[in-house]
Amino acid sequence: MNIPNFITVGRVILVPVVFWLLVSGRVQAAFFVFVLAGISDGLDGFLAKRYGWRTELGAHLDPLADKLLLVTVFVALGISGEVPSWLVIAIVTRDILIIGAIMVSWLMDNPVQIRPFAVSKANTASQLVLASLVLADLGFGLGLQMARIALIWLTAFLTVVSLAAYMQAWLRHMTGYGPDGGSRP
Repeated sequence: MNIPNFITVGRVILVPVVFWLLVSGRVQAAFFVFVLAGISDGLDGFLAKRYGWRTELGAHLDPLADKLLLVTVFVALGISGEVPSWLVIAIVTRDILIIGAIMVSWLMDNPVQIRPFAVSKANTASQLVLASLVLADLGFGLGLQMARIALIWLTAFLTVVSLAAYMQAWLRHMTGYGPDGGSRP
């Protein structure tokens, strides 16, 4: 256990705190805890790279912490009607399908290496910006309805495109075809 992993575990611990704050109507506090979690994500990544403190645990735990936080916030925002339920369903379904595909590949003794695509990084960024914007708008009454609508549609588009990219790569891997269309040796 090193400092970046400790920070990541702290971010996982913040997940139920953010959820509790949201469902209890303490949106401003939820916004600040969400921002703290975002800062911790940047900090653990910086420390791991800067000081060579990368670990296999951290490589798996960091994206899991990010996903737990985002999915939890979107579920809470969906329950409260602040983001459309169809978007929450799309976000959660994407993550379940990707995790399911990874598990199937492991069960079939054909593990797939996960490398984030550019569209996946854009999708995560869009989700982070949307969640932050909605929390800030709710907590501080900023009147950002038009920005919310635009980000909802952008996030929905990126969620679908990201899922399609992962599923295409997974299917190619599982059927023995590489990215160039040629068969695996």
